[in-house]
Amino acid sequence: MLLATPLYTASRFAYTRRKSREVQIGAVAVGGNQPIRVQSMTTTRTQDVEGTLAQTIRLVEAGCEIVRITAPTTADAKAIGEIKRRLRGKGINVPLVADIHFSPAAAMEAAEHVEKVRVNPGNFADQKFFRVREYSDEDYAAEIERIEERFAPLVVKCKERGVAMRIGSNHGSLSDRIMNRYGDTPAGMVESALEFVRIARKHDYHEIVLSMKASNPKVMIQAYRLLVARMDEEGMDPYPLHLGVTEAGLGEDGRIKSAVGIGALLDDGLGDTVRVSLTEEPEAEVPVAQRLVAPYNLGLHFAESFPQHDERVDPYSYARRLTMPVSLGVLSVGGSEPVAVVDPPEEALVGERPSLDDLARLDAPVPWYDAVRAYRGLAATSGSTPLHLELSVDGDPEEVLLRTSTVLGSLLCDGIGDSVGLTTSSLDEESRSRLLFGILQAAGVRITKTEFVSCPSCGRTLFDLQSTTERIASRTKHLKGVKIAIMGCVVNGPGEMADADFGYVGGSPGHVNLYVGKEVVEKGVPEAEADERLVDLIRSHGKWIDSE
Repeated sequence: MLLATPLYTASRFAYTRRKSREVQIGAVAVGGNQPIRVQSMTTTRTQDVEGTLAQTIRLVEAGCEIVRITAPTTADAKAIGEIKRRLRGKGINVPLVADIHFSPAAAMEAAEHVEKVRVNPGNFADQKFFRVREYSDEDYAAEIERIEERFAPLVVKCKERGVAMRIGSNHGSLSDRIMNRYGDTPAGMVESALEFVRIARKHDYHEIVLSMKASNPKVMIQAYRLLVARMDEEGMDPYPLHLGVTEAGLGEDGRIKSAVGIGALLDDGLGDTVRVSLTEEPEAEVPVAQRLVAPYNLGLHFAESFPQHDERVDPYSYARRLTMPVSLGVLSVGGSEPVAVVDPPEEALVGERPSLDDLARLDAPVPWYDAVRAYRGLAATSGSTPLHLELSVDGDPEEVLLRTSTVLGSLLCDGIGDSVGLTTSSLDEESRSRLLFGILQAAGVRITKTEFVSCPSCGRTLFDLQSTTERIASRTKHLKGVKIAIMGCVVNGPGEMADADFGYVGGSPGHVNLYVGKEVVEKGVPEAEADERLVDLIRSHGKWIDSE
């Protein structure tokens, strides 16, 4: 079925940055003609004022332009006020954002102190119990009225005080009400946020930034695109977008997954501020985000446009492009075959250099920043011939990782591509292969190793995320195809784990809850025993194999 030009952009064959409304967040403006801003979040306990102050200063020194601090209680919100007072006393004017989950009272207190309040529409006025219930239209309308009663006072206060607001949907914390009507979908994420936007607009409040975060880059990409389309359809202001992949993880895999999701949207022309969420010290996030956005801020010389084509791609849901399989000697490419890595050759092709003559390919290489649009055109005009995605990227290893993940991730998340290859002088063959397989896994098109979903930590976290993730990974990284979620608290934990096989979630200080899918199966496990109990759980479900 041929689809009309998507509503989230004027053309998928020409780069244009979306012109959003400018929103002032303290001394920093976001959107409009402003550069794409970089932000991060502290991981210390908020009431540890000295620790949070010191970490905020380190973030600013690293180049962070906006700093978010969690506020689970009104006491935490007041502590942010003291942190702000001390920062300003040191001449540091970085805008502070209070991160709110569950507590309207904490949000009201935070609005007295910060430049922006972040609310999660999934848990600001609702809760998540995974309950199944049918809502009539009357029931649903009554729920919206209840939400407005709880949310409107914060809107009024933010308007009066000149405080901005981020309305941020999380795939992992959609309310039962949204889940029952829309399912665990991008459409549900979008509607969850727009319910709150409509309330804000009723009060003529527009200092709004929106986000659609997920640990699955496919879901995240689709949700942001759909959000833009829905806002346009409803005639809303083009509110700026904050981009992020939640629970991306650590190390190379965390950077790949972040670049796949954030990079694909930046390449679509979407995004006004970003956070790269890594299970590492928050200062480590900033340089990665800076490099990711730098080409778009510096104004790359994108091709004016590529020829327009009707696409057999739905940018709001995933379906792999239909192709006929083609033999590359011992390896088949296209059809229902997994996306292949042919340069460097994967194990099945070692000793062979297969001919790619029967695959659709670009006649000549294009710069990485034009490659997505070039390959979209080739996919639209190649019928059922399998498509080989070949990229040539220069720069240091991190530059190669970010640009390759952006281009290949964007195409693969749209269902485009049957084989991939990478030419670069910066990586040896083993590193190129690891990068390409990592991108395939991050895009969800081919699973070749254990997948870890781990949050970046914050003041709610009940154990050390980085050391715990590294420890669990060392025990389980050989379990090909098993997905393990390691979450510091319950804010997003059960939801983000809905498509994970097993979950390890902070339940209370010193204790962990273990999950199978979204069901908690062991509560209050002492932290000292939790790793072994997780292994036992994996073993009891037939997913364990001994490491070689």
